[in-house]
Amino acid sequence: MESYERKMSIVDYDPMCDKENPQKIFFEDVSAASFRIQSGIVKTPCVKSHMSKTYGMDIYLKNDFLQHTGSFKERGARNALLLLSPTCKKQGVISASLGNHSQGLSYHANLLNIPVTVVMPNVAPIMKIEKCRSYGANVIVHGDDMKEAKFHAMMLAKERGLTYINGYDHPHIMAGQGTVGLEIAEQVPAADCVLVPVGGGGLLAGVATALKHLKPDVLIYGVETEKCPSMQQAMRSEGPVSVDIRSTLADGLAVPTVGYNAFTTVKPLIDRLITVNEDWLARAILRLVEQEKYVVEGGGAVGVAAIMAGLVPELANKTVVCILSGGNIDTTILGRCLERGLAAERRLVKFKVTVSDRPGGIAELCKLICSIGVSIKDIMQERAWVHGDIFSVRVKVVCETRGPEHMEELKHMISDSYREWYFARDHDTLPPTPDDASIDDDDVSH
Repeated sequence: MESYERKMSIVDYDPMCDKENPQKIFFEDVSAASFRIQSGIVKTPCVKSHMSKTYGMDIYLKNDFLQHTGSFKERGARNALLLLSPTCKKQGVISASLGNHSQGLSYHANLLNIPVTVVMPNVAPIMKIEKCRSYGANVIVHGDDMKEAKFHAMMLAKERGLTYINGYDHPHIMAGQGTVGLEIAEQVPAADCVLVPVGGGGLLAGVATALKHLKPDVLIYGVETEKCPSMQQAMRSEGPVSVDIRSTLADGLAVPTVGYNAFTTVKPLIDRLITVNEDWLARAILRLVEQEKYVVEGGGAVGVAAIMAGLVPELANKTVVCILSGGNIDTTILGRCLERGLAAERRLVKFKVTVSDRPGGIAELCKLICSIGVSIKDIMQERAWVHGDIFSVRVKVVCETRGPEHMEELKHMISDSYREWYFARDHDTLPPTPDDASIDDDDVSH
C-alpha cells in the first residue's frame, strides 16, 4: 500500500505547484506578461453598465468573454507557452481542464506551433471538446471528474516527456491572468473596488497583484459560488483544503482545491470574500442578457450576482468593476438559467388550482388570468388524482407576469375565486405559512 501511495504522489507531483514550496507572483511578473502576450490577446473593453442607476453605484463590466475562445484563460495560457524552453516547446505540453483552459491552451499552442494534448473528463461539454479539436489539440476524454482527468494528464506527462501546465496555479498562468488588472487600472482609474470570480484562484491572484501595486487603496473582492466555496474554506483553514463540489451553474469555478501558489499570493491582498446563491447567478445571467446584451457563463456572472443580491452594500455610490471572465455557456444550460432567473424574479410563475370540470370551467380560469394581463405559457389538466368532487379538475398553469407585484395580484385573484390552489414557492424561501396555499404537491386540501 505504501509503495502504491508513493507512486501516486510521484505521478501527482508538479514542480511548478509544490504545496511545500509555494511560489508568489509579483507585479514585475504581471507587467512582463502584459508586454509578452499583447500581440496575441484582445484588450477587452471595460464599459459602464446600464445597471448602475438601479443599484446605486457606478458599475463597469470588464468584458473578457470577448477573447477569441470566450475566456480570460487565454492570457495565462499564452504567457506560459511563450516562457517554455525550446526543448519543451518541441516536445509539447499537456493539461487537464473542463473547457476554458483547454480551449485557451489549444488555440495559442496552435498559433505558436507547439504540440498540445488536453485531457477532459466525461462531463465536459461536447461543444468544448470539439472546439479544442478544431484548434488542433489531441483531446483525450478520461475520468468522471477533474481529479481523475488531472491525474491521467500528469501520468501521461511523465510517460511522454510533456510539460504539464496547471490551469490556475502555475505562476506563469497567474501572471498572465493578472494582465486583466493592468487593463482595468488603465480603463477605470477611479475604480474603488474590483469583483473577481474565484475558482482555483489564479485570476484573483493575478488581478490582486497588479492592482494592489498600482492602487493600494483599491478593494479586491473575490466572489465564488456557494456550491463550491474552496477559497473560503482555504481562508478558514489557513491553507488549501478539498471541498465537495455540488452541481453548479458556475461550472468554470468548480475547483475543489484552490492552488497553493494562488492562495499564498492572494491571502495578504484580498479585502473580502463573498459567496453567492445559485438563484442570484441565474438572475445575473438573465439581467446581463436583457440589459447589456451579453451572454455570460455562470462563473463570469458572479460579480454581478453579488451586487444584485445586495451582498456589497458598503459599495453604494462607489465605482465598481465586475470581471465578466467567460462566455462559454452551453445553449441548453443558458435556456435553463434564463428560466430559473425568470422564476426567481417572479416573472415566470407556476401554480395549481382546482376548478369545475363542467363546460366552461377552464375557460373561465383562462379568462380570469388574462383579465389582469398575465400571459399563459403552459396549461395541463389532471383528473385521476383529484380527491373529492368527481366534477372537479386540477389545472397546472405556468404563466408570465411583469414581476413580484403582478404575481401577487394574480395570487390574490386566484385565492379569492377558488377554494383549492397552490403557488410554487422559491427554493430559498422559508417553509410556507398556513395562508400560503391550500393545496400542495401532495394534494393537501384547504
